[in-house]
Formats: sequence, C-alpha cells, structure tokens
Amino acid sequence: MPRIFLVGFMGAGKSSVGAALATRLEYRFVDLDDEISRRLGATIPEIFARRGEAVFRAAEHDELARFADIDDVVVATGGGAFCSESNRDMIHRSGGVSVFLDVPWEVLRARLVSDHRDRPMYDETGQAQRLFEERLQHYRQAMVRVSLDGIEAPVEVAGRVIESLRETPCAT
Repeated sequence: MPRIFLVGFMGAGKSSVGAALATRLEYRFVDLDDEISRRLGATIPEIFARRGEAVFRAAEHDELARFADIDDVVVATGGGAFCSESNRDMIHRSGGVSVFLDVPWEVLRARLVSDHRDRPMYDETGQAQRLFEERLQHYRQAMVRVSLDGIEAPVEVAGRVIESLRETPCAT
C-alpha cells in the first residue's frame, strides 16, 4: 500500500478514519493539524486568530512536505489542505494517494452544528455550506473517492478505503 492522504471537508471523519486505517495497515498515523499545532505552539484557532490564515497555510504546506516522502503513513489533512494545487501536486508527485471521504453536506452540517468550536473556518452554517461547495471541486481531484452515508463507524470506513485502494490501479 502507498502512503495515504485523507482529504475532505471538516467533520468528514478524516482523523478518526485515519487512526483506524493506520491501525489496520500497521502504518504510522499523522493528523496534520496536530503537527501544525505542535510546531507553532498554539491551537489551530489560536494560529488563525493571532497569526492569520497565511501563516497557517504555509505551516500546513511545510508539514505536508515532511510526510510526503515517508512510507507507511496515513495522513489526515485539514479541510483546506487539498484545495492548494501545490499541496495536491506534492501528494501525487511523491507517490502518495489522495482519498476523498465524501460525506453528504447534511451529515456534515449536523456534525458541525454540535462540534465546531475548534474549527476556525466555521462561522455559521450558511458560511460553512458555501465553503463546502467551493472546496468540492478540489476534493473531487483526489485519486480515490469513498462515498459515505455518514453513519459508518471509522473502522468500517477504513475497510472501505482499503478496498477502494485495492480496486484502484494507480493507488497500489
């Protein structure tokens, strides 16, 4: 299996699925936002508030570059990471496989309404939906797409990701 980069909107389950996927594959799991927080010594909302989105995006690119050449890794990217053409190119040029966790907007909306306090790009539901619609075009450029209902357990999604990777010639 190649190195795997999970992409998708906030609330899609990239971190929980990534951890389950890494366990199943016996890979290292990396949550890109956690790495950025550790590197900059602040939470993601604090970075956005105090240093701005540009500083966050630069750190995100640098951290992504650190893991793009590491084998046996599953990386849960942030919701905006794959929207950068240079990040997409880096993932794909390195031999990594991007996997879009495609969760319907209504499921994401319900998840975000109850859990959005640590998400700096979430102001309110209408703004989040517009952001989701803008980002879809980027997520759809992933090499693999796993369509979800949003009721699946992370371990079940991990299994579906593995199955999808085995069925995708360019991903193995």
